Amino acid sequence: MVYKQQESSLEATPVLLNGEQLIPELVAAVVYNHVPVGLDEQALQRVIACRNMVEELVAAGQVVYGVTTGFGKFSDVTISPQDAVQLQVNLIRSHACAVGRPLPEPTVRALMLLRANALAKGHSGIRPETLQLLIDCINRGVHPVVPEQGSLGASGDLAPLSHLALVLMGEGEAYYQGERLSGENALTNAGLNAINLQAKEGLALINGTQIMTSIGTLALIKSQRLAKFADVIASLTVECLRGIPDAFAEEVHQVRPYPEQIGVAKNLCNLLKGSKLTTRQGELRVQDAYSLRCLPQVHGATRQVLAYVQDKIVIEMNAATDNPLLFVEKGLVISGGNFHGQPIAFAMDFLKIGMSELANISERRTERLVNPALSGGLPAFLSHNPGVCSGMMIMQYVSASIVSENKVLAHPSSVDSIPSSANQEDHVSMGTTAARNAAQVIDNVSKVLAIELICAAEAAEFVGAEGLAPATRVLYDKLRSLVPPVVEDRSTSRDIENVATALLEDEWLQAVEAVTGKLF
Repeated sequence: MVYKQQESSLEATPVLLNGEQLIPELVAAVVYNHVPVGLDEQALQRVIACRNMVEELVAAGQVVYGVTTGFGKFSDVTISPQDAVQLQVNLIRSHACAVGRPLPEPTVRALMLLRANALAKGHSGIRPETLQLLIDCINRGVHPVVPEQGSLGASGDLAPLSHLALVLMGEGEAYYQGERLSGENALTNAGLNAINLQAKEGLALINGTQIMTSIGTLALIKSQRLAKFADVIASLTVECLRGIPDAFAEEVHQVRPYPEQIGVAKNLCNLLKGSKLTTRQGELRVQDAYSLRCLPQVHGATRQVLAYVQDKIVIEMNAATDNPLLFVEKGLVISGGNFHGQPIAFAMDFLKIGMSELANISERRTERLVNPALSGGLPAFLSHNPGVCSGMMIMQYVSASIVSENKVLAHPSSVDSIPSSANQEDHVSMGTTAARNAAQVIDNVSKVLAIELICAAEAAEFVGAEGLAPATRVLYDKLRSLVPPVVEDRSTSRDIENVATALLEDEWLQAVEAVTGKLF
């Protein structure tokens, strides 16, 4: 769910982090509503115990990767205790070489939250005061400038996360109250003090999958919203094309019992209840084209993808993904590979594919609305003055262009790998690239669905909006409050953008669900 910021957010019950119970809904509350964050007391005690273990290891001179050794290929270089602090500072400075546009503020808030939650598990060796500064930055709106490019998605999201760590050190850059400032000034203006990194802390802050997971979490939240809206918009299209809802009958879907397919079919039946525009088998035609008749099967399959992605995202946002990990009760320090982003890389590639298909079938419905050979009597391109006015002709072009772009973006990033660190890190996930592409696909999908909705509402002007089902009439009315009928040709770029934005917010869907009840 995408939330709007609330003025009273500072009075809300804090989200207490313990490394175990974070879910996308809580992430959305912190990211969009600025609900405050705190540290669970038991988690704090785990963090303290783990930190004590780090200090004992350093004092004893034990060989621990990234604490008393160098990094990557330098793991065989021993670091003296007196250089342990400088090692961490140098790590952050040298790794802070990400490039590209800064990640959007919501993504940065999400990655800060996810990193804090991972550290709260008590396996990373961070000091409590360092973790608290990260939480304070979330609560006071200090948002590091984090460039989007530079992660291989394996040894953690090292380069981008280093820009986050720089700000905690009083270096780098951050946004505070709308201004881009030095990290030091941003902290000072927020009433916070920079920390001096100690042994293990630099590595603990950057060795994880929080960039790909934060981008993926917000993309998933948007996708879940758009998947519901796709059912509502498609229902409006079905009505305007005088479609046949028999194909959504419960009997059909119970004999192919995918829960998601059944859920979408139920949505469509509820949304179309009371429509005076739909037809029966044989009344106008025996059966509809696939883009209408197979809605439960196609939209339902996308819901399966979203369920898979949700499962992986929830696991990852509550995982310890740095290296090495410390297990205080057993006295173990183990170098492993939890930083490898393969699970999220696959999930993001799957998300791209599933959501691209949601746009693909939407574009085909738009084509049926505007093509006089397919629309069952609607005027060509839904023009009110065909020939003189082009109507919705080029809207379908735009939709087709975006759908084609999605096909390129949907190419799996996870099938690629490139060795790094002198072949010590010889297989990587490209999970952050997959997540960034997924986020772009989802934004594209919102525009494709917006185009279908605008076209369907225009078709309703010709078939009679008074015949719409109560639920789809609500959506039609909401659309009309934002986009007037296109009786005379005009630029509709801003209309498409505005509707795409509205599809990612609460109001319209809540209004529809007030009629239908909670949709699947």
